[in-house]
Amino acid sequence: MFEKTPIEGLMVFTPKVFGDDRGYFYEAYNKTLFQEAGIMNDFVQDNQSKSSYGVLRGLHYQQAPHAQAKLVRVTEGKVLDIAVDIREGSPTYGQHHSVVLSAENNKQFMIPRGFAHGFLVLSETCIFQYKCDNFYAQSHDAGIRYDDPNLNIDWGIDFKDIQVSEKDDNLPLFGQHKPMKL
Repeated sequence: MFEKTPIEGLMVFTPKVFGDDRGYFYEAYNKTLFQEAGIMNDFVQDNQSKSSYGVLRGLHYQQAPHAQAKLVRVTEGKVLDIAVDIREGSPTYGQHHSVVLSAENNKQFMIPRGFAHGFLVLSETCIFQYKCDNFYAQSHDAGIRYDDPNLNIDWGIDFKDIQVSEKDDNLPLFGQHKPMKL
């Protein structure tokens, strides 16, 4: 089941889970099903990270021509996942949308090109997986500070409990970042 969000292009996918006393099964990705929902991305790279409680990764994006759309999910634990619209000229430019993703709810978040993305681990540990429709290009790597007062993102935990990398702690504020031209 695909659910649209208030920001054009962002979608939440909840797969149909078949479960019994032996466990469960679901299709995490089916190209035909996604295309029927209007998602035409050709995913070329899968990434996975493991993090502990309070780890915040983001807000990241890549500049064109290496911009990436991402399909993200959690296979262990729980995160608060955030996408910020940085598409130049978009009516929702600077707005963000959040989704709780967990191994229990099996939800996935489809984030098109033109969004900064980040997540905060809310469980003891978390395994986070994502498909990308373009390869990583360090030379086009960019981001925005997670605690930018203009974005006013409610991460749901006290800032003193958040752990970020030195790189993420030194990202520019919104407005000082490089807007996404698609």
